[in-house]
Amino acid sequence: MSLTSIVSKLFVPRQRDLQRHINGGEELQRQVLARLVEAAKDTQYGRNHLFGATRTYEDFARNTPVNTYEELKGDIDRMRHGERDVLWPGHVRWFAKSSGTTNDKSKFIPVSAEGLRDTHYRGGQDCVAMYLGNNPRSRMFDGKGLILGGSHAPNYNLPGSLVGDLSAILIENINPLVNLVRVPKKQTALLADFEVKRDRIARETIGKNVTNLSGVPSWMLSVLSRVMELSGKEHLEEVWPNVEVFFHGGVAFTPYRSRYEQLITSPDMHYMETYNASEGFFGLQSDPADKSMLLMLDYGVFYEFIPMDEFGRENPTVVPLWGVETGRNYAMVISTSSGLWRYVLGDTVSFTQTNPYKFIITGRTKCFINAFGEELIVDNAEKGLAYACAETGAEVADYTAAPVFMDGNAKCRHQWLVEFARPPRDLDEFVRLLDTRLQQLNSDYEAKRYKDITLQHLEVIVARADLFNDWLRLKGKLGGQHKIPRLANNRDIMDQLLRMNAVTNNKQDQ
Repeated sequence: MSLTSIVSKLFVPRQRDLQRHINGGEELQRQVLARLVEAAKDTQYGRNHLFGATRTYEDFARNTPVNTYEELKGDIDRMRHGERDVLWPGHVRWFAKSSGTTNDKSKFIPVSAEGLRDTHYRGGQDCVAMYLGNNPRSRMFDGKGLILGGSHAPNYNLPGSLVGDLSAILIENINPLVNLVRVPKKQTALLADFEVKRDRIARETIGKNVTNLSGVPSWMLSVLSRVMELSGKEHLEEVWPNVEVFFHGGVAFTPYRSRYEQLITSPDMHYMETYNASEGFFGLQSDPADKSMLLMLDYGVFYEFIPMDEFGRENPTVVPLWGVETGRNYAMVISTSSGLWRYVLGDTVSFTQTNPYKFIITGRTKCFINAFGEELIVDNAEKGLAYACAETGAEVADYTAAPVFMDGNAKCRHQWLVEFARPPRDLDEFVRLLDTRLQQLNSDYEAKRYKDITLQHLEVIVARADLFNDWLRLKGKLGGQHKIPRLANNRDIMDQLLRMNAVTNNKQDQ
């Protein structure tokens, strides 16, 4: 009997328990809210917002404002300096340094002991439970899991509080037994220099029986590329014959899927998307045939949603889970067992169904282009690129896009900077297909493109190899959970990247 067949029995009770998500979503969420409010009623925030007298969701919504990070920052700073019972009871020791901004400022997200236990680790356990339920012949525990993580940030530490990437915090606090089934060793996993780390991970794991992978697709691909360089093999299953699943999250998988399928040709390879962030663990792909994810409703997270067509208004509509509609784009608002209260997460989602509540991530509240009323979101961009790639044989490694408000000929357009892993057979055709597909996906974009009156045909500039990684390195954000901002409503990042691209091209021409 394999070790996996023994271990999988431990997950059966939870697999049954997850069935409550099908018809009991509202009840589960009301229970979570009651539990959170009760736990925090004697904190400073709880007393200020009448948690002790809160009996219903309506009470909570009436007495507690919707918050951005800036509005909670003062309280979070006090927590970082060791003050107790501020947003969450007791002393919160860990803070996740978040790169969820498009500038150089950092956010420090509180990660309480309860948040680790009832949200982050529970999400990881449920990920395994769902995978084993869908794949009863799995042998994943008969080998090792390659878990790619970030690092601590000691320069941000204060007496009594520690800072790190979320993945580093998870590795630091994980049950020691898990280290028996994971690689690389802890010291390597927590290295800050990603280029050194990727080489060490490859060397440490190349001779192991790796059966499963976990991490951000872009950074995991970089590590796997190093594994292939060192091994001299063509396909990953030649190095790790028993590799069977990649648990991925952090960035959209669509731009990377074809590259993984070329690297791993085994028909038994599985891919499972997760939605975990510094603020919490929110969703899992419960059905391999369905790209949408199941919203996890019985963790330490209470969800609310703001329709994106009202986002930014002074008093937008805010609805609980049981008030959402399928097909509508929402900004996510969360209250958590780490003390984030009615916190605007910054991600946008659209529900594909209810009972159970399943959704797709559509982008970021600050990651879109709406310079001319076109409302282009990341989901449109990913689908448009996937279509253009499929039709022209291209593969995209990285990209970003921004508006050109008016050029020398008084023309307005979208400008895309694309780094290709494999260039299209015909770049002009790629551009035409991308533009056409975006019009099919987004009626607002289509209207603005009508007869080139408002928006002219989009432009694609080819980025030189490793441009985006070099930009991340320059910002001190190479590796870990850091991401390239895909869409921006201004040209700040685009102009930085174009200058770097031009300097390199000029040197090559000399």
